[in-house]
Amino acid sequence: MQLYSTKNKKNLVTLKEAVMKGLPDDNGLFMPENISPLPERFFKELPGMSFAETAQAVVTHLIGNDIPQEALNPLVAEAFNFPVPLVQLDDKTTVLELFHGPSLAFKDFGARFMARLMGYFNQSEKERLVILVATSGDTGGAVASGFYKTPGIEVVILYPSGKVSPLQEKQLTTLGHNITALEIDGTFDDCQAIVKKAFLDKSLNQQLRLSSANSINIARLIPQSLYYFEAYKQLQIAGNTLPVSFSVPSGNFGNLTAGILAKRMGLPIKHMIAATNLNDIVPSYLKKGKYEPKPSVRTISNAMDVGNPSNFARLEDMYKKEQCHTCDMMGMDIKGYAFDDEKTKETVKYIFDNFEYVMDPHGAVGYLALKEYQQMYPETTGVILETAHPAKFIEEVEDILNTKISIPERLAKLTNEPKTSIRMSTEYQDFKEWISNHEF
Repeated sequence: MQLYSTKNKKNLVTLKEAVMKGLPDDNGLFMPENISPLPERFFKELPGMSFAETAQAVVTHLIGNDIPQEALNPLVAEAFNFPVPLVQLDDKTTVLELFHGPSLAFKDFGARFMARLMGYFNQSEKERLVILVATSGDTGGAVASGFYKTPGIEVVILYPSGKVSPLQEKQLTTLGHNITALEIDGTFDDCQAIVKKAFLDKSLNQQLRLSSANSINIARLIPQSLYYFEAYKQLQIAGNTLPVSFSVPSGNFGNLTAGILAKRMGLPIKHMIAATNLNDIVPSYLKKGKYEPKPSVRTISNAMDVGNPSNFARLEDMYKKEQCHTCDMMGMDIKGYAFDDEKTKETVKYIFDNFEYVMDPHGAVGYLALKEYQQMYPETTGVILETAHPAKFIEEVEDILNTKISIPERLAKLTNEPKTSIRMSTEYQDFKEWISNHEF
């Protein structure tokens, strides 16, 4: 498998180089040189395949022979050893529950696959690998869980102080061992900016082997494409005959980009629906044709509080065509909608009252976007990606519903665990001084 930088298509690297490096030197993002459709045979056999078998087939198709099959198959099976249920709300509305992994968030798919892939590539290295990751919520917990005690790998997680839920914070500040949490006095965008500067800092990269576990790393993007195939398979088994569209709660846009990757591999997706909160950078772009990043706004769907989505560069790259406006091309596949907190709260309550289903604020934004989309495209089956267990946002959800919700045991036990984090400013030099002098 060859990958190029979105800023220079002649800058080709191997899968190992792209995964272990995280970012190209030119500050672009790595993308596969070739994304070809899966064979027709795969789609005919899909209804009879387990999720692990589907994942093995799709990953093998995408990466080729970069990893021997005898190593890849168990790696994939171990990474995705939890269920991915599709729940029916009404005849045209389903919810894909992506929160049944260890950290109760969809990011377990990317983090667990990435940890095992990096462990495989890193096994012959003598120098420790330092993973840098910025999180607005669930990424940190998933990466902490996925890489916990992985030999030869240290993880440094940057998160915005006071801007993740208490249980999310406990997931990334209580493990210890090879996991270190930096509590940044700023926003997610500040955390992400520090990580990007670190990768472009030549002197720091001479001192440390650095890589990324954010959705900017291609090893996160590949596995996130897999559950789109699983949802489609389950709809096939259930007898669905309508076109299928996916409503994706969106922040950094890795999840939606992965859906477009699945579409390019032949999955018959009618539209991807970009569901955002007040941080409506991409929906605004689709309407105006102008990309205007801005400081993020804090909302109750905090994992989507991103004012400059990193993966937009990948989306833009996939839709660049000579003599065609990129926005127009993108708009053929992606529809965008944005909603405020009041609408989100109303929807969490509406779904509970009408379907007896507890949905977190991010999923509620996805529901809102799907319903608005279906006014224009009524003859579609909608799949809402429920990206995190509602207990991860227990304060907001219980306040909205005025009722107690159950907390899964693996999350509840973190409540009384002591938090360990290092407080830090948004200044890059403060971060550089700390990491340069830290003993891993």
